[in-house]
Amino acid sequence: MPWWEPLVRISKAFSVANRFSRGLLRRMAKKNEDKMDHVDMGKLIGLLKVRVRRGVNLAVRDAVSETSDPYVVVSVGSQKLKTRVIHNDCNPYWNDELTLTISDPSLPIKLTVYDKDTLTDDDKMGRAEFDIRPYLECLQMGLGKLPIGTAVKKIQPDKSNHLADESKVIWIGDGKMVQDMVLKLQDVERGLIQIQIEWVDMLNEPKPGET
Repeated sequence: MPWWEPLVRISKAFSVANRFSRGLLRRMAKKNEDKMDHVDMGKLIGLLKVRVRRGVNLAVRDAVSETSDPYVVVSVGSQKLKTRVIHNDCNPYWNDELTLTISDPSLPIKLTVYDKDTLTDDDKMGRAEFDIRPYLECLQMGLGKLPIGTAVKKIQPDKSNHLADESKVIWIGDGKMVQDMVLKLQDVERGLIQIQIEWVDMLNEPKPGET
């Protein structure tokens, strides 16, 4: 049985949550200027918050000002959400929170950084992606109370990921965990993106893996 099967059962077991989630997703979509046409509620297993914290030493795309106007597009499948544009800053602080619907946890979450242009197409400033399955596996452990700040799992950078440094899944209390990541941008001369992810409960459903 696929390891994510318990997540699918959670979604099917709570029909009320589906009705609630439809309204929640529409409000979420309006906030993020997303469209709901691509969301299949029958396959939905949950929501994922992606907090785009900051960029570090991003590439210069404006030769005159020797800086850039960066923003980040976060995507999974056909969904695409984006941060604000930060002008004239190669070390931007976005602190933007984007919420994705998750129906297939095997799909990677992709990030692409762009330089906002007024008269021409926006220039790419690198890309990265990450796998949410190690994080979801931690949620399925059924852990009891732990000291807040406990590192439940540590993931090391290697050739299979775009991590620039060790990533930790952290217990934040009340049955919740977050994962902090620093991603090294690919296909560009330099740049890092710092993010955090968190699983979103729908109503008061069990955590993934609980019964």
